[in-house]
Amino acid sequence: MLATTHHALNALPASWQALLTQHASLTHLPAALIDALLADSQLSKRDLSLQLLPLAASFAYANISHFHVGAIAWGHSGDWYLGANMEFLQQPLAQTIHAEQCAITHAWLSGETGLQAITINASPCGHCRQFMNETNSAKALQIHLPGRDQTLQQLLPDAFGPVDLGIVDTLLQPQQQLLPQPQGSALMQAAWLAATHSYAPYSRAYAGVALMLADGRLLTGRYAENAAFNPSLPPLQSALTILRLLGLEPEAIRQAALFESQAGALSHHASTRALLAAYGIDSLEYQRG
Repeated sequence: MLATTHHALNALPASWQALLTQHASLTHLPAALIDALLADSQLSKRDLSLQLLPLAASFAYANISHFHVGAIAWGHSGDWYLGANMEFLQQPLAQTIHAEQCAITHAWLSGETGLQAITINASPCGHCRQFMNETNSAKALQIHLPGRDQTLQQLLPDAFGPVDLGIVDTLLQPQQQLLPQPQGSALMQAAWLAATHSYAPYSRAYAGVALMLADGRLLTGRYAENAAFNPSLPPLQSALTILRLLGLEPEAIRQAALFESQAGALSHHASTRALLAAYGIDSLEYQRG
């Protein structure tokens, strides 16, 4: 467990600590656990989520700004998904993962197909408002902040989104891209499978990443595109959200694989290799198909 997470957990009531530590993950809170926390605390869902924000923010990897942001995405299933910001030394700021992106991607990778709300410890920047606007829940999404509640539509009036570019699909809708299955390792097969579920309606650059960790675990991430282009989340960053929510840093990666569509209008190869190389990871298996 990260030292920051241990500190945040110890700051919670002892009864909450007992409930939280009964579960395998401190970052994916099932509906039954939330109900138990609500019964114990007698708080509203909104207020409970605000009280849990320091736990979410404890997973931040903020070596540049030193500003730790936590977010909690409320899935339609009733489960909650924690997220935090991630920054990478010696890399362009465009590589940064925002806490809202992390929480929403966490929910997406966990199989959620819609969101009820998102709780954040600071007002979301324009980048994150645009990222949230890409989801299929944008019109009804509630934003809970310390001291006030707003809807995404209030925070992003006259929004520009998928419909303005003639796109029917939205982020969090299940995706099934028909991509030729590659030859190669089990790691490459995992990257290809992630790519088949990626969301890239603008560039068709469907892509997935698979990471092999030092302890033998395998993590995957997939590309999430955005109508405003810049808020798009690359496949490596998608996988890194899960890595960090496990309490690990990029140095835990031993091997990586990237699969992307041959027909896409862009490539993630160079940026993926550059970010991995910044952490001494030179092993990148790569295929297009």
